[in-house]
Amino acid sequence: MRISSCRSWPRGSSGRSARSTPTSISSPTTGPSPCCRRRARDRCHAVVGGRDHVTKSPPDCVSTDARRSIPVSNRQNGGVYLLVSRTGNGDVLVLPLDPDGRAAGAGRRLSKRDFPAYVHGREPEQPRWVWEDTSRIYPLLLAAGVRVHRGYDLRLCHAILRQSSLTRSSTLARAEESSWDRAPAYDPDTTTAGVTLFDLIDVIDDETGVVLEFQRQLAAIRDCAEPGRLRLLLAAESAGALIAAEMQYTGLPWRTDVHDALLTRELGPRVGPGIRPERLENLADSIRAVLGEPGLNPDSQPDLMRALRHVGLRVSSTRAWELKELEHPVIAPLLAYKKLARLLSANGWYWMDTWIVDGRFHPEYIPGGVVTGRWATRGGGALQLPKQVRGAVVADAGWKLVVADAAQLEPRILAALSADTSMAAAGRGTDLYAGIVAGGVVETREHAKVAMLGAMYGATSGESGRLLPRLAKAFPRALALTETAARAGERGESVTTRLGRSSPRPGETWLAMQAQAYDPGATEADERRARSQARDWGRFTRNFIVQGSAAEWALCWMAEIRRELRLLPFAGQDSSGPEFAHAPHLVFFLHDEVMVHTPAALAGAVEDVLRRAADTAGRHLFGDFPVDFLLTVATVDSYAQAK
Repeated sequence: MRISSCRSWPRGSSGRSARSTPTSISSPTTGPSPCCRRRARDRCHAVVGGRDHVTKSPPDCVSTDARRSIPVSNRQNGGVYLLVSRTGNGDVLVLPLDPDGRAAGAGRRLSKRDFPAYVHGREPEQPRWVWEDTSRIYPLLLAAGVRVHRGYDLRLCHAILRQSSLTRSSTLARAEESSWDRAPAYDPDTTTAGVTLFDLIDVIDDETGVVLEFQRQLAAIRDCAEPGRLRLLLAAESAGALIAAEMQYTGLPWRTDVHDALLTRELGPRVGPGIRPERLENLADSIRAVLGEPGLNPDSQPDLMRALRHVGLRVSSTRAWELKELEHPVIAPLLAYKKLARLLSANGWYWMDTWIVDGRFHPEYIPGGVVTGRWATRGGGALQLPKQVRGAVVADAGWKLVVADAAQLEPRILAALSADTSMAAAGRGTDLYAGIVAGGVVETREHAKVAMLGAMYGATSGESGRLLPRLAKAFPRALALTETAARAGERGESVTTRLGRSSPRPGETWLAMQAQAYDPGATEADERRARSQARDWGRFTRNFIVQGSAAEWALCWMAEIRRELRLLPFAGQDSSGPEFAHAPHLVFFLHDEVMVHTPAALAGAVEDVLRRAADTAGRHLFGDFPVDFLLTVATVDSYAQAK
């Protein structure tokens, strides 16, 4: 099962990507007064539910029983902190720190030329490197042939701690917005090729600013009620940043000759820019003939909608899901055209020429790029590779691709979050949806899937709405958790994931509309808009807690995979560059799926690593709670063979 990509969040969200825009939970300075906000939230609940029928949840909406019975370790991470900052003359200062962020010895001033060698020399101690932004520093170390075991990304961790309900009273959370809340400027023309470390490191604050930020973060963790949760989250987030940089550096193996053959088979021979390939042009001719519009450009949505309406088709858009509901001779060629046009624009020859370099696809992953903690990418569409081109992802000679997919990840996370033992038992050692059917809850696997997705995404109509009561009866704790999270969102409150990432609160526009609905002069339209917005935000928080906790599991999974892969013996021949030439390494990640490029002789060992790491990630998050995280694992030559 592939978990669907992140939905668009409701308008008015104050949630921001940790890498793209500021993240803050500071109190707003405009909009309704605090009194109005309280009234709006209270009355909004009355409008949405009719009456108060849901008990107010704990702040993070995780089952209190789950928090008691599934402890997360509160141990401070051991080892040495080495904080990296720049000096006024462009050198780098490495300062050893104790667990409270205080200097634990003399700093070491290094030239930019000597810094990678120094890092390499310290790595046998496995220190935790503390720096402003992994994506700005680590790629240059990788280019110098240096990998690190552990890191601490101050910018990513700052974003989490600023927003988390667990640290809301901390000095860091209550501080005014600063440069730590703003992502460094991005230059799309800048690459690591030919760029020295300190051409990019100039975004880092001076020593004092970096040390103070680290101390504020440590204090926020130390003083919160459940520091163990946050320590694990920040370690996993920082490990994810290292993995993202390594995957961008090594790249995904890609055969341009295979890609070209796939495109030729689907579209026809390659043509020049601005010219439709043969199959697309033939489909365009068919569309024109059926509609009686010889000059129609099917890529023009206004012209296409006008032509469709002219033949009696009532359409509000040309989206595929809407067209599939219609019956007309033009629908089949139009859907085929749209599918191929999407392939050409998203992954056609221009994309191949732009993104594939020396047999590798090097997308830029953005950890924490979505408010739930899911990753995003900047350019290249790595998280949306269509099946038509996956055959071009081919292992090098003497190597294999090991692909693992976590089955029904989000429902299993929901079972553990809510401590719903019945739901966990349904998926023990088997397909969770099949287990639900075997338990007599619903008749078919498709019914189980539809009902579960409805519970997690807030669908209340159609088949999902019909089946939800059965699911609620069978798994009351799981469904109660999602309902509690939804009600919190409808009141404008925040919810928090298993490890401590909190959802943003709605913005001032949302609050003002809720308040307006209860003004004495409010109209029925005002009240309808308020109810609709409240429900939208409730759907967001309903899914946030599950999707965000699943993202945390995935981070822990990948971190453990990375750790165990480094323990395997080297074997094979040159592949992905000096540092990764002989060793298996992660090359792709998509929400609940990973891919490892490995020497063929180690493929079996890699499969074992992936399965053990999934179990370990489950224990990290949920202790001994009896939930299985099953994987589908395949060793293949081509990504297309894994599906």
